[in-house]
Amino acid sequence: MNTQKPNIINYNRNLKPVAKKLRREMTKSEVCLWKYALRAKQMKGYTFNRQRPVGNYIADFVCKELMIVIELDGRSHLFEEVQEKDNVKEDFLTNLGYKVLRFSDEEILNDMKNIIKEIEYWIEEIENNNLNISENLPLPPPKGDNFPPSEGLGRAYPPLERTQRQ
Repeated sequence: MNTQKPNIINYNRNLKPVAKKLRREMTKSEVCLWKYALRAKQMKGYTFNRQRPVGNYIADFVCKELMIVIELDGRSHLFEEVQEKDNVKEDFLTNLGYKVLRFSDEEILNDMKNIIKEIEYWIEEIENNNLNISENLPLPPPKGDNFPPSEGLGRAYPPLERTQRQ
């Protein structure tokens, strides 16, 4: 019997030691965002993980429930080579369905209030998008009623269309 959970967020177990090291050696801006905004469900009650392996990358902060990644960019991200790598990483995460938010270290250290507001804004956008999707779903059949499945699908309702998050 296979007891492993499905890998729905593309967790890469091989990067776990590197992620653990990065959690111990967080930058000043990462510590501030973690301490004042994301840790212990401070951000609208959602759980964020820090330095989370996703595919072949390690995301600075991840909320699995909302599919949000928050990346903090220090001075090294000013170099063109690093920006190209950031773009590849962001494309990968976006293709997995994550909303990627990027902030500079300076923004975190000098404007935390507005950073928190922006993160809250995107959480509300995602919550509203998810609410609108669920409002359009058909109600399940009443208990005890037997409805024939749709032709060849083996279920009574059509599959949901996935919507692209902006």
